Amino acid sequence: MTTPALRPPDPRALRTAFGTFMTGVTVVTAIDQSGAPLGFTANSFTSVSLDPPMVLVCLANSSRNYNALTNADGFAVNILAETQIDVSNTFARPIEDRFANVGWRMGPKGSPILDGVSAWFDCAMHKTVEAGDHIILIGTVVALDSTATPGLGYARGAYVTPSSAAEALDANTNLIVSALIERDGAVLLVDDGHGGLTLPEKLVEAGGASATLKALIESTGLQAQPGFVYSVFEDVGRKRQHICFLCQTAAGAPAQGTFVPLTGSSLDDVSDPAILTMLERFSSESRIGNYGIYYGDQKSGEVRAIKQER
Repeated sequence: MTTPALRPPDPRALRTAFGTFMTGVTVVTAIDQSGAPLGFTANSFTSVSLDPPMVLVCLANSSRNYNALTNADGFAVNILAETQIDVSNTFARPIEDRFANVGWRMGPKGSPILDGVSAWFDCAMHKTVEAGDHIILIGTVVALDSTATPGLGYARGAYVTPSSAAEALDANTNLIVSALIERDGAVLLVDDGHGGLTLPEKLVEAGGASATLKALIESTGLQAQPGFVYSVFEDVGRKRQHICFLCQTAAGAPAQGTFVPLTGSSLDDVSDPAILTMLERFSSESRIGNYGIYYGDQKSGEVRAIKQER
């Protein structure tokens, strides 16, 4: 009896699975052959060895920085702070001069070090290793520095800023927390008390935002895991701030509400226009697995998302 050949993983499914692993966000920098600084946003960074001290980053073969990085004498890894989402976006986009509006200095080994980062490692190039559609850059750490500033996180296609979010939530007593609980392409919606549907939500109480979110999830009867902040907006009508967390859950019947698919006219009963717009965005982003964080009010704002350089 022969064993059937295993098919290679579906690229979309593989990317989604990789995205569940929460990483930090870094900007990898170097000096090209003309002496100009270069850099790109990357979350494919890891420590390799303590003795000797070594780290690695992965660079796509299709990157415009490929030749410069593979021929460089070294590179630096700048671990971004939670407040540096704009820096991450700058170095992830096809901008001609990514260093124009970013403070930086030359590191001891000779690669650019960005201002305000949580930590940095200035490295001498040890070796490069070809690996599929990427090349692995392995560096020997020559100099480094770190601070107590929380680092910027990244998971499921969006930024994670737990420390900043917690501080903002705990300082705001006029805040509504909602949970966008997703399972198999459907979201949990509950009765809004006016004949329509909405997300489970709760006004932040004395125990703080974290306790409120936990209580909100428990009230659904589901074993949902709190995720990252998906939307932050000012609800002018109710004169309150609103923050929504994207949460994942496994099997189980909710104690209240029902799971509604994000297709066709299934969202017609959502009464709050701001919530409806959020769910329509979530439906669109779910199809490609690349999420962003909305900032604004209930009518207009911006979605900040990261696009990794390939």
